Amino acid sequence: MSLRVLILSGDEWHRAADVCRGFEAIGAARFDFEFHNGDGQNELKHLTEFSIVVVAKINQRSSKDKTPWLTAANQSTFRKFVRAGGGLFLIHGGTCCKDLPAMRGVAGGAFLSHPEQCVVTVEPKPGHPVTHGVNSFSEKDEHYVMALDATDVDVFLHSRSDHGVQPAGWTRTEGSGRVCALTPGHNVEVWAHPDFRQLLTNSMKWLAKLN
Repeated sequence: MSLRVLILSGDEWHRAADVCRGFEAIGAARFDFEFHNGDGQNELKHLTEFSIVVVAKINQRSSKDKTPWLTAANQSTFRKFVRAGGGLFLIHGGTCCKDLPAMRGVAGGAFLSHPEQCVVTVEPKPGHPVTHGVNSFSEKDEHYVMALDATDVDVFLHSRSDHGVQPAGWTRTEGSGRVCALTPGHNVEVWAHPDFRQLLTNSMKWLAKLN
């Protein structure tokens, strides 16, 4: 039986098509992907219907509607989802939650800023289930500067450029659920890279408690 996965994507700066292409390419038969590229608020009412929720967008409803979809009233929905056993996967724009305290709390950290796009080298930490079979790779990307708040984050990935080194991927648990974050992913070339797609596959399996 496949597990239902809700994928929220699409904002002014991040194309939903790149996210969809990346997940469709991993072809995991055990996952049933459902792509939602609009509002975001409506989907919050149905999180419990899914095993994993992927957030790959900033706090904008869509590429054409810049109004927020996460508010002070509804962002705690994700923490409840995780504590009840769900898997939350934050990718690139999904980590842009520095001014959303409840979302930032469950994420364990947040994006702060980034320099102009540059060549970024992604360096996996050996021995972590999310980095199994993943090699270091380099692509032009936004090099996210991150703040890690939680003391229980397990950093499995770093990103390196002329601007320094940053945590680029981590996992944590809360209640009965799991959280995974990846900061690469601004450009389609990253989503198309085989090692990034391996990170996606491994992350999904970890979130689903399959490894």
